[in-house]
Amino acid sequence: MNDIKTIAEKDRATVLHPFTQLKDFATGKAGDPTIVKGGKGIRIEDAQGHSYIDGFAGLYCVNIGYGRSEVAEAIARQAYRLAYYHTYAAHTTDELANLSDRLVRMAPGKASKVFYGLSGSDANETQAKLVWYYNNLRGQPKKKKIISRERGYHGCSVVSGSMTGMSFYHDHMDLPFPGILHTGAPHHYWGAEPGETEEAFSRRRAAELEKMIVREGPETIGAFIAEPVLGTGGITPPPDGYWREIQAVLRRYDVLLIADEVICGFGRTGAEFGSTLYGMEPDLVTVAKGLTSGYMPLSAAIVGERVYSVMEEAADRVGAFSHGYTYSGHPIAAAAANAVLDIVEKEHLKDRARIVGAHFLKRLNERFAQLEIVGEVRGVGLLGAVEFVADRQTKRRFEPQLKVGARISKAARDRGLIARAMPHGDILGFAPPLVVSEHEIDEIVELAYRATKQVMDELTKESAI
Repeated sequence: MNDIKTIAEKDRATVLHPFTQLKDFATGKAGDPTIVKGGKGIRIEDAQGHSYIDGFAGLYCVNIGYGRSEVAEAIARQAYRLAYYHTYAAHTTDELANLSDRLVRMAPGKASKVFYGLSGSDANETQAKLVWYYNNLRGQPKKKKIISRERGYHGCSVVSGSMTGMSFYHDHMDLPFPGILHTGAPHHYWGAEPGETEEAFSRRRAAELEKMIVREGPETIGAFIAEPVLGTGGITPPPDGYWREIQAVLRRYDVLLIADEVICGFGRTGAEFGSTLYGMEPDLVTVAKGLTSGYMPLSAAIVGERVYSVMEEAADRVGAFSHGYTYSGHPIAAAAANAVLDIVEKEHLKDRARIVGAHFLKRLNERFAQLEIVGEVRGVGLLGAVEFVADRQTKRRFEPQLKVGARISKAARDRGLIARAMPHGDILGFAPPLVVSEHEIDEIVELAYRATKQVMDELTKESAI
């Protein structure tokens, strides 16, 4: 076994880390990598023996918590029995067939079939291809543009990265790809006009979407993709009436709805899916993360009847469905997913997220809402965020160079809590495992509060210099 120093040196010399300042890391300015050694429940432990509450469930994904032997055993059983076989040309496994049946029965909308990948990014690439394929097959070859939203997150690959509505995912990467459009974010706090209610704001966002569709030409718009709750864009639940108004526009212009449930799916919002909670009726559904709780890489593009019926009808004319990956429907990943979903059902984690999530939002409001640098406390289920501003009356933001959100996140980590500094603002985000208890929620909120008070004190001292 290599010692900590050796592992850190090897990592620094050879690993290209995502979302890492490369020069600072390479030169050691950013410190050593965190070597994660183990995890149990809602906590992880690093190689130096430090324990952290993972208030973000990895990257929104470890819903059942760390160290679940049931899933490890399911993975091992499948690995011993059959570690791999492909799904091309109608090959399958029992775990995959059972998982697919399960997903079709539980998915929102009128689901028909499931296509598998390894990440939310590749699943959204698949969704884009399905939109293009569907419209080609039904004789509408111009109906290809996909509308996403500012601050929406849909992945980091070429098309999924283009659909992501945050500029730093595009900078220096020649994105966004042509044919991807972005409409306004559904964030009432920042987007509403003075005195505008949530319902009125939702109607305005829907009217803006309709104007975009008309301007571009309805015959060119194939789909609208959106998360039920904005995730990386700020953990922002939709305003009242939003999905009702948006779906009315999509139906009017024959535009498919892709629900990106990568974060919201499998109980995170306190409902089976975010679509269920908000009355969405998607034609295509993207899932990943909570599907296996991160224990194995697996994603799925769930195809609704509206799209699949056209694909099947055209099969005699166009031949085989020419899309797939080496690891589509990997048997070990499917076994992991079935074991995870068994736990989600047996332990009623959807209901737990709703009940404990209500306690979480209540505690966040009690502790943070009156702080002078807090602009908004928001959340749903076990998703929560606190947004910080320099002046809560005028909603004036802090100067970016102060890095207030990042400093609060670091102060929390120094206290043993992982909470994420979200982009596009000074935001502290939370998405703890769904197995978290109310007592642990109290601990998370208190650690975050103390970290915030520390940074507030620092800002006061800095302004006095």
